[in-house]
Amino acid sequence: MSTASPPSTSTPLEVTREGAVATLRFSRPEAMNAINVPMAQALLAAVQDLAADVGVRAVVLCGAGKAFMAGGDLATLRADPVQGAADLLGPLNAAVQVLAGMNAPVIAKVHGAAAGAGLSLMLQADFVMAAESTRFNLAYINLGTSCDVGASWALPRLVGLRHALEIALLGDTLSASDALRLGLVNRVVPAGQLDEAAATLAHRLAHGPTLAYGAMKRLMRASFDRDLEAQLIAETAAFAGCAATQDMRAGIEAFFAKKPASFEGR
Repeated sequence: MSTASPPSTSTPLEVTREGAVATLRFSRPEAMNAINVPMAQALLAAVQDLAADVGVRAVVLCGAGKAFMAGGDLATLRADPVQGAADLLGPLNAAVQVLAGMNAPVIAKVHGAAAGAGLSLMLQADFVMAAESTRFNLAYINLGTSCDVGASWALPRLVGLRHALEIALLGDTLSASDALRLGLVNRVVPAGQLDEAAATLAHRLAHGPTLAYGAMKRLMRASFDRDLEAQLIAETAAFAGCAATQDMRAGIEAFFAKKPASFEGR
């Protein structure tokens, strides 16, 4: 029987756990969760802890209050944009790399607004579930700056170069239906169904073959940077690694027994 731990309120990031599902909730609702240095540092510390915990088999990113995240905290950048950017992006970029390398799938549960750094962070998730009222805007160009947090890496991979340039250079706001059509999100649901839909997906993934998920994530993310021969070599190595797991053995035995496999993430 799964138990939920109480949220941590000592940082602008609430960390909760229900069984194998960990939830990270950005918690600066008065600022629409605009990310500042303490939040970025808290995010990095949290994902490092989760990545080291083999009991975590799915991660959900979400925001408290009215929005997922309305970008970076401009107060951090106003006094000294150069140093402020360095202080903010150091831990934030490190956190993104940890999330990308985790075996556990990462789900972004998005509502209200995902703008600037919030949209960039959302793009790094493996799945994105959005409320139908959500609005999306890369926003950087409206501040006279280029993007960060891996947006220039993820966006053209998700939507293609032409659409990526349009989103980035025009800085227009997109609806949830626009985001779904372009491939920025996986699913759009009514706002009242978002929590349930995201929880259902998270628990489904948390009962899957976690090590195989990690191998698949890494193969897919690296595929754009390899030729076919190199990718085949990487696939062979990843398959061999999965073949040594208990989960693959359980999957094969379940196939012959004609019943669903019971995976333990080992």
